[in-house]
Amino acid sequence: MDDLVAGPLVIPGAELVETFHTSGGPGGQHANRNETAVRLRWKIVDSAIPAPMRERLVTRLGEQIEVTASEQRSQNRNREAARDRLAELVTQALVVPKQRKKTKPTRASRQKRLSAKRAQSRKKRDRRPPGPDD
Repeated sequence: MDDLVAGPLVIPGAELVETFHTSGGPGGQHANRNETAVRLRWKIVDSAIPAPMRERLVTRLGEQIEVTASEQRSQNRNREAARDRLAELVTQALVVPKQRKKTKPTRASRQKRLSAKRAQSRKKRDRRPPGPDD
């Protein structure tokens, strides 16, 4: 089996286990008799990929990934769909989210917030009925 390119990572084809089974669903006798559905499995923990990538994948996806494709009537098209799904999963799991930079509110935004609070307070105070000391 060919190697699978998933973003910056190349998964050796020897680590991918492909099994075929009948797909069921629409397709009649063809779907019932031919093993066109594909189950693609990759055991991340035993992979020969770089350790930091392996650790990131294991924490986000688990020790093993399994994808299934059975939409097409052709085994080859289902194979491609399963490989594409696996590549997409791995690519998304390897994305490192950007770190948020802490920022302080600007002077103008602080003044705007305080003036809005004063206006709200004034509005509420003006709605109160006059008290004994007013």
